[in-house]
Amino acid sequence: MKLKINCVAIINKIYAYFCQMKLINAAILENWYRTNFESKLKGRRILFDNIEPLIKNLSSKFNKEIIGYSENNIPIYKISIGTGAIKILSWSQMHGNESTGTKALFDLFNFFDRNDTLLKGISDVILNNCTLQFIVLLNPDGAVKFTRENANNIDLNRDAVDVKAVESKLLRTVLDEFNPKFCFNLHDQRSIFNVEDTINPATISFLAPSEDIERTLTKGRKETMSVIVVMNALLQKLIPNHIGRYTDEFYPTATGDNFQKLGHNTILIEAGHFKNDYDREITRKYNFYAILQGLYYISLTDNYFNYTPYFNIPNNDTLFLDIIYTNLKIKNNGLETIEDVGIQYKFRVEDNKFVMYKSIEKRGDLSKYFSYNKINAINMNFNELKLSNS
Repeated sequence: MKLKINCVAIINKIYAYFCQMKLINAAILENWYRTNFESKLKGRRILFDNIEPLIKNLSSKFNKEIIGYSENNIPIYKISIGTGAIKILSWSQMHGNESTGTKALFDLFNFFDRNDTLLKGISDVILNNCTLQFIVLLNPDGAVKFTRENANNIDLNRDAVDVKAVESKLLRTVLDEFNPKFCFNLHDQRSIFNVEDTINPATISFLAPSEDIERTLTKGRKETMSVIVVMNALLQKLIPNHIGRYTDEFYPTATGDNFQKLGHNTILIEAGHFKNDYDREITRKYNFYAILQGLYYISLTDNYFNYTPYFNIPNNDTLFLDIIYTNLKIKNNGLETIEDVGIQYKFRVEDNKFVMYKSIEKRGDLSKYFSYNKINAINMNFNELKLSNS
């Protein structure tokens, strides 16, 4: 009897074994992180004044330079480390109100400076095989206002074609001069996202951006997906079923889509919610782990052909609300109805103070939605809640 041999399946199993060998030991990493993360950066609002002292205190391993200034004349730094041939560019806070990636990058800088003997080999492999450049806090004006946009109300992540913003020009100049093989585009996503078909928040979501409207699986996209496969493998050991896949519809003006199309494999990381972690201090840790695992894998790999498990990462869904008030009495034009009201926490700056407030996201029958906090409001009145519609 002849046996039918599935060559693809065999290759995938062999490759999965080698991927496993390249995974960082999660227990050792967790132990290191407890005492070595960058404790001076905390909370959701990270400003230039918070990071400048840390940049100046980086060791001589790092090269630090001001590459330009924001629309409001705040310095923008590029930090470089490593001597290897593989070039990797990362940037954070392209949206000023998305700071988790910035915190994760400074955790990464500490890793390169403070790792013990059990992790030093990982650091050495990365820095000997790669040259890394980082633009931390690309949009400092947006960080001050705590908005996505820059001082001229331009969304830098939709400015890749027009390149109108001074910050977009700086990023593009670094990209063209450095010519990286890989990019890490670090963002935050709202707490509405759950992992598809689960009741778990999407704590980290990944994307290998499309290069065209057909979402063609180009060589570059497959390489990007292969790295994400390994990053996901590490995180699944730590927070199983909390990792999602961001939509890959093509955005003609988006940064990741255009950089990918130009031949710079761009990994989007969306840092999301972990239960009761509205400051994103738990999420930042997993963001850092993902970046480190990605860098380590790239530093060791010549072939990127194990991309198909990327499609096994569940999609993001949007079924989470921060609070659901059930059975809430609502009076309108003399009529009283009973409804569910879904709340999303939002954030803004008032008199230079960071404020978290409750905003109405949905009303009606919310039985299909998940919530971090469900409250039976049968004895409450809608007006008592002091909710915002904005």
